[in-house]
Amino acid sequence: MPFIDLPPQLQERVVCSISAAAKYEIPANIVLAVAEKEGGKPGQWVRNTNGTHDVGPMQFNTAYLSTLARYGITADDVAAAGCYPFDLAAWRLRQHIKNDSGDLWTRAANYHSRTYIYNTTYRADLMVKAVKWADWLAARFVTYDVTKPDMPASAPTAPVAAAPVAAPAQQPAKTVAWNTSGYVPRKLIINGQP
Repeated sequence: MPFIDLPPQLQERVVCSISAAAKYEIPANIVLAVAEKEGGKPGQWVRNTNGTHDVGPMQFNTAYLSTLARYGITADDVAAAGCYPFDLAAWRLRQHIKNDSGDLWTRAANYHSRTYIYNTTYRADLMVKAVKWADWLAARFVTYDVTKPDMPASAPTAPVAAAPVAAPAQQPAKTVAWNTSGYVPRKLIINGQP
């Protein structure tokens, strides 16, 4: 699925991010924003001051490799080209979003760090990038506001900016209670199914 408005080197990142977001049922624009923010490349290892490394296209931290080792996943898998590293990152993002405390953005920024100062800086940039990607997705796909699962937020031909929306008083059991802070997280509708 080529996107002619993106340079070829970004197309894999976009396709893999969207696919991983759909697979792990998290907002695609958040996965795209993390992928852009991390900006890694297949095979890349970046040493951190704490002795860990950030690996591959999603700069997955080696501190999480012991968790993945239980499933036979190695650093080489995380560093590989293709969509698998994006799946691993989306799995980790889902864990943060579902299990960590704080608002949606703090939870998503935990992908980078739970340390307040690093999280806050990452969070602010992540929000800006996520809004950009939400608009990009809304211009190309049918998306929906995850705080209102039955209502499309956009049509493929009508870009819609993320508008402030209050969370509903009662949400369906499958929906995570997100503190949106004036942002509408969106998911893609694929083959008529959210």
